[in-house]
Amino acid sequence: MGGISRRNFLKLSLGSLVLSSISIDLTPVKSYAATELKIKNAKESTSVCPYCSVGCGLIVYAKGGKVVQVEGDPDSPINQGSLCPKGASLLQMANNPYRVTEPLYRAPGATEWKKVSWEWALSEIAKRVKATRDKYFIIKDEKGRVVNRVEAIAHVGSAALDNEECYLLQKLMRALGLVYIEHQARI
Repeated sequence: MGGISRRNFLKLSLGSLVLSSISIDLTPVKSYAATELKIKNAKESTSVCPYCSVGCGLIVYAKGGKVVQVEGDPDSPINQGSLCPKGASLLQMANNPYRVTEPLYRAPGATEWKKVSWEWALSEIAKRVKATRDKYFIIKDEKGRVVNRVEAIAHVGSAALDNEECYLLQKLMRALGLVYIEHQARI
């Protein structure tokens, strides 16, 4: 019984067929080591991921006013350089042609949004906050105690702020007399 079995014959036949179908190109591979990195001469700045309340640290590289690379910050104690899929896709958000970059305003009763200037938008917000504060400011409560507060305005902070920014926002909101202040800073 020194012959080859049917099973071994099929294995050898299939192996020969696979090996004969593989063509190996032995020409030298083009080297990309000499090409210029896309972050060369780019301005590097640190930021915080805007997606969730974790606050992962980012390194953002920009060239000519356009973001060219986003990566996790290895010096961040939160993410230590790693990013989730949303954070890793920030480059797409930064360079999205449909991203809103100017303030939009929709007048009461209107159905369409219109572009307005930053100066107008910030001025309008300030006027409305001042008018609401003046109209609803409570100097004394029902027992005659001085309270100096406004209950008609609330503030919800951003999860992408650090402790120093949160502290300044709290000071501003309390200086306005707000008592309904919420924040989810976890940095």
